[in-house]
Amino acid sequence: MSETQFRALVVEESEPKKYVTGIKTRSTSDLPAGEVLVRVHYSALNYKDALSSVGNKGVTRNYPHTPGIDAAGVVASSEHPDFSEGDEVLVTSYDLGMNTDGALAEYIRVPAGWVIPLPEGLSLKQAMMFGTAGLTAGLMINTLVENGLQADQGPVLVTGATGGVGSLAVAILARAGYPVSAVTGKPEAADFLKSLGASEVLGRDEIIDTERPMLKERWAGVVDVVGGDMLASALKATRYGGTVTCAGLVGSPQLNTSVFPFILRAVSLVGIDSAECPMGPRKAVWNKLAGEWKPECLETLTTEITLDQVEEKLAGLLQGKARGHYVVKLT
Repeated sequence: MSETQFRALVVEESEPKKYVTGIKTRSTSDLPAGEVLVRVHYSALNYKDALSSVGNKGVTRNYPHTPGIDAAGVVASSEHPDFSEGDEVLVTSYDLGMNTDGALAEYIRVPAGWVIPLPEGLSLKQAMMFGTAGLTAGLMINTLVENGLQADQGPVLVTGATGGVGSLAVAILARAGYPVSAVTGKPEAADFLKSLGASEVLGRDEIIDTERPMLKERWAGVVDVVGGDMLASALKATRYGGTVTCAGLVGSPQLNTSVFPFILRAVSLVGIDSAECPMGPRKAVWNKLAGEWKPECLETLTTEITLDQVEEKLAGLLQGKARGHYVVKLT
């Protein structure tokens, strides 16, 4: 394929530890090596993108850099037999947008092993309405189900419920028939969460208890993206044999708890990673998201923005002002 010019969000280190973000014109010849060149139609915003945009070295080591860990688009050219020009595909996580130039751009080039054919039942835009946030929520819920969670066992607690992972988890669980207790620090979001299917909306003060070693059994399962005292309190209130899944640390990376939930109630704590998740379970969850777990309210969960609006929205993510999921239209 001949060299193509395209627009991309570029983060540059203007001076030591000072980062500036802007829209630049790039060339496909500048992209990293990989077997598949994808013209990106849609991307989505994630917390990792926001961290990358401010120079977080735990996410991105070298600059200039284009963030964007989610992409859905059409193959522009391929050197791998599994993909052909014109194929609709999606790419989420792995190293995309971290140390490999990402999808807040009109083109990406990636290894074929990162690419998934678009599942039947999803449009390119719908795939990014889920994105890594939806994949993460799906992996967490899939773990609960595989560990025996049933709809008649009691409510499933979802923390950080207004964020990308949390709001999608609420909607997916409700779609699958589970009663959902959604936790948020934003009381004004109660109607929004109930519209997604939450059975009840709780404030943080109704969940967090840092004093007692154990709490009354309440939750049949937990989807936690907050960490810290929220996760510790959820563990203490999970029912006998229940599973708590953890995939975030927006509250704190620290976990101050005792062994009591594990040895007195046989509670399981399972960490969920979507970045390096093997292709088998990754595809299985994407197929569920495209079918039986696809919420009818998917459109209401997302806000479509343009590449020119991304910088402002990334700042909002860092400040905890986001609600739901942002989809970036690139074509």
